[in-house]
Amino acid sequence: MEFTAAASVASRLERASSSPSTNAELRERAADAVGWPHLSVLLTDDQTAGRGRLDRQWVTPAGSALAVSVLLRDLPESADARGWIPLAAGVAMADAIATQLPGRRVGVKWPNDVLVEGRKICGILAEAAGDAVIVGSGVNTAMTAEQLPVETATSFAVHGVQADLDRLLADYLGRLDALIAGLRRHGGAMASGLHRDATARCVTLGEEVVVWLPGGERMPGTATRLEADGRLVVARGDGGVRTVAAGDVVHVRPAGSAQSV
Repeated sequence: MEFTAAASVASRLERASSSPSTNAELRERAADAVGWPHLSVLLTDDQTAGRGRLDRQWVTPAGSALAVSVLLRDLPESADARGWIPLAAGVAMADAIATQLPGRRVGVKWPNDVLVEGRKICGILAEAAGDAVIVGSGVNTAMTAEQLPVETATSFAVHGVQADLDRLLADYLGRLDALIAGLRRHGGAMASGLHRDATARCVTLGEEVVVWLPGGERMPGTATRLEADGRLVVARGDGGVRTVAAGDVVHVRPAGSAQSV
């Protein structure tokens, strides 16, 4: 299909027939700041060696998912504000997906997944690339129930919807660019409204969860709120409170769940 609407939003949009990893390929091109400016996009529906957080492999059948990598150059100055970029991408993608799945509960699972009715439809990975950031996302589009890698995943097709991929990408890019611009202009998520929007979309909040930390430490509790820098606040059963950053956790799972989504 043609991505005419998305191309009108992106500063540059390239589609690959196949790619081992759109994030890796875009990283190679990012050194050319003139040729690949802010909001440049590389996409494919056949990614053969994609990665998620902590180098987890993400592979899907050709034509069943959309892999999109976006190059962000016009970034906020503060490290705290930049820490919100993965959540900004999650909010932007959740908003874009919700437009095409009316009546379903679409939300962000902290820190980097988009869920529909509690099941994962999209994963997000943000990586530094010099002075820029590359945000990669993988959206399950035409994947059938039999093709889903785990029972905690879903897709547009599972919900009986043929996604308008051009509109999905255009909506995502426009919203993401606006959220990043707000962070840059206002200096943080609280002033820009992103903290409010992420809190509203975050399905993790209010849930009993188990946070798995590096080294195998298991921390049960209730996810209560997002801090001003995007960290998750967990109230423990012993009355204590712990705040965790995305880079400090391996998994955040619903209590009693045996699988990660």
